[in-house]
Amino acid sequence: MQLSQLVRVLRGEVVTLRVVLGDIVKLPLVFVDLGASVGYSGTIGLREMDVCSLEFPDSSFDTVATAFTFCSVPKPVMGLSELRRVLKADGQLIMIEHVRSAIGPLGIFMDLMTPLTSRIGPSLNRDTVGNVQKAGFRLRRVENVYLDVVKIIEAVPDNSK
Repeated sequence: MQLSQLVRVLRGEVVTLRVVLGDIVKLPLVFVDLGASVGYSGTIGLREMDVCSLEFPDSSFDTVATAFTFCSVPKPVMGLSELRRVLKADGQLIMIEHVRSAIGPLGIFMDLMTPLTSRIGPSLNRDTVGNVQKAGFRLRRVENVYLDVVKIIEAVPDNSK
C-alpha cells in the first residue's frame, strides 16, 4: 500500500484527506475506511474554500475526485484549471458528473430547465467533458453511467501544454 494525497471537491467545497490506497485504486470511485482497519493514524482536515482559488501549493495531490460538483461551480473551467494546478504532473482527476444530453429531446429539455435549476443550484446542461479538456486535461476514460447524462470522467494533466 502507498500513502497518497487525495482532494475531494463537493459543491465547490474542498476536503483534503491523506489516505492509504491499495488495490482499490482500480475502481473508478473509491470509498476508503480511514479507521484502524487500514492502519491510518493521521488526521483528516476539512477546509472550506473556493474551488476557483485553492489555498494549496502547486502539485500537492495525487488524485482529485469530484461527485456531481461542476454543475454548481459558477466558473467551471476556472475551477477545473485550479484542480489541474494542485495535481501532481502524474496525478489523476476522477469525476462522476451529469452533463447535457446529446439525445435531441432530452438535451432540449435540459436547456429549457437550466435557467430555473441554476437559480437554486445546478446547471443541467454543462459540457463538463469539454470543460475538462479546456482546463488542460487529457481524457483517459469517459463512460456513460446513465444514458449519456451521467458520466464517469477520468483525466490526467496534459503536460504537453
